Amino acid sequence: GSHAALKAAVQVTWLPLRVSDLTRQMRECNLIRYAQVADLGAILDIYNDAILNTTSVYYYEPHTIGDRLSWYENKVRDGFPVLVFEENNHVIGFATFGLFRDRPAYKYTVANSVYVHKDHRGKGVGTRLMIELIKIANEREYATMVAGIDSSNEGSRIMHENLGFTNCGTVKRVGYKFGKWLDVTFYQYELRGPATPKEG
Repeated sequence: GSHAALKAAVQVTWLPLRVSDLTRQMRECNLIRYAQVADLGAILDIYNDAILNTTSVYYYEPHTIGDRLSWYENKVRDGFPVLVFEENNHVIGFATFGLFRDRPAYKYTVANSVYVHKDHRGKGVGTRLMIELIKIANEREYATMVAGIDSSNEGSRIMHENLGFTNCGTVKRVGYKFGKWLDVTFYQYELRGPATPKEG
């Protein structure tokens, strides 16, 4: 099906852009790159909007630039990618992954996060960030990518499904925000994994 075809494309190519897409990307000066410290203000704005106005993030209070700096430094220290989508010199989305759990036997599994500025959703920004993130995870020989998505976030769920993620089920009443109980639906994506997995 279309999901399988897209999944195959993700695993084989860097960015499966048609010529017309590439032309449009060049004209609009779009770029996906690794984040830098100078991007943290824009990343913070995107993340805080998600905290204050959506159930995508299970925090109540906005984060500070110090919080984002610590988060970024920890990602860099641990060797995890932080990608940004830049449009006309403005960061309008970011994505990253980290360990799914901190116990050693989970070392081949990562959990992804992707956020897009509220004014730029529905334009494929999240999908293109995820394609890059999946490529990096494959290059680093992770075996599984997991996404925990608020069940009401239909846009993110559809995006992950279109990328080839499998719905693994929903956990009910795991969060409480905006005066209501929240459910989380888990998805997984099968990466190439290590040729010879090892314990320890």
